[in-house]
Amino acid sequence: MTTPTRAIVIVMDSVGIGELPDAALYGDQGSNTVGNIHRQVPLKIPTLRSLGLARLVDIGADAPAPRGACVRMAERSSGKDSVTGHWEMMGIVLEKAFPTFPHGFSSEIIAEFERRIGRTSIGNTVSSGTVIIDALGPEHMRTGAPIVYTSADSVFQIAAHEDVIPIDELYRICDVAFELVGKGLGVGRVIARPFVGRPGHFSRTPNRRDYALQPFGPTLLDRLTAAGWPVVGIGKIEDLFAGRGVTRAVHTRSDDHGMDVIAAEMVTVDRGLIFTNLVDFDAQYGHRNNTAGYAQNLEHFDARLAALLPTLRDTDLLVVTADHGNDPTTPSTDHAREYVPVLIAGAAVRAGVELGTRETFADLGQTLAELFHVAPLEHGTSFLRDILS
Repeated sequence: MTTPTRAIVIVMDSVGIGELPDAALYGDQGSNTVGNIHRQVPLKIPTLRSLGLARLVDIGADAPAPRGACVRMAERSSGKDSVTGHWEMMGIVLEKAFPTFPHGFSSEIIAEFERRIGRTSIGNTVSSGTVIIDALGPEHMRTGAPIVYTSADSVFQIAAHEDVIPIDELYRICDVAFELVGKGLGVGRVIARPFVGRPGHFSRTPNRRDYALQPFGPTLLDRLTAAGWPVVGIGKIEDLFAGRGVTRAVHTRSDDHGMDVIAAEMVTVDRGLIFTNLVDFDAQYGHRNNTAGYAQNLEHFDARLAALLPTLRDTDLLVVTADHGNDPTTPSTDHAREYVPVLIAGAAVRAGVELGTRETFADLGQTLAELFHVAPLEHGTSFLRDILS
């Protein structure tokens, strides 16, 4: 059997499969994104079932042996956000969580932020993005003051109407904020949250941008690019790694667009890593507690995945995973501390392999490091020999 020379890794942002043992420390008792959704909206996801998802989480009696390999991963890092999850997946385990601000940012930080951007701001509270835009959007449109808010994650988010603060100006404001709270305080991300519409009918646009800290050590992406392997980052991958280790990036408008880009890249990129984040699960449905919408997105992704599988080459390894949970059936609209699935397919993958639970997301990165014959990562244990024929 030919050893794979191309890996397609798809991260279903927030598609967790059950609370971790320490979930209570994060207020996430009872969270099970996929399982709880299925209990309310029975999921029709035959492709994900065939890859082994039903062996990892209870989504009904039909749980066929995986057509490839499946495994459940626990997060070892402190935290439950996208940066932490993706970094650990690529080999970095955080012993200390990024700082959070459950009461908003200090008056001194906000005053300095306003001085640097030359505007006053409004908000500075913990909120769901859509809720705070609905609440403060009209005032923002009257005053031109950007909306600042945070969440249970380490984020400094800035929302602005595209007709009030143009995109380039919003990005400049975010650059200023990143210097202040990212580099200054160690906040994990500054996020630009542009929106359009009128009061009562606001909607966020695809022009979101994430400003993340540089990874604190070498990642799989760094190892691959140093060895001459192409690394294509699709969606917010480039942002999560501050551009490091990505040879080419494509930002996306939606999960559908993300799947379109994967298909296009598979035609032109015949080796290396195609690494994709599909953010709609989280941004459009998890954070909005939209259980029906989340279920529908899972089913639509399942159909897109079914169309993708026959296009895999003999030298491909397909990995479908997640970075944390975000259970829309719970009162919280924040991320949840959950296990994540890893579903692996390809001509070289042995069928029916179930690897139980791995202690860290970094096992995936270490597996890919061995696959591409690059230097081992600091964390993680490879399971490559357990899955290849």
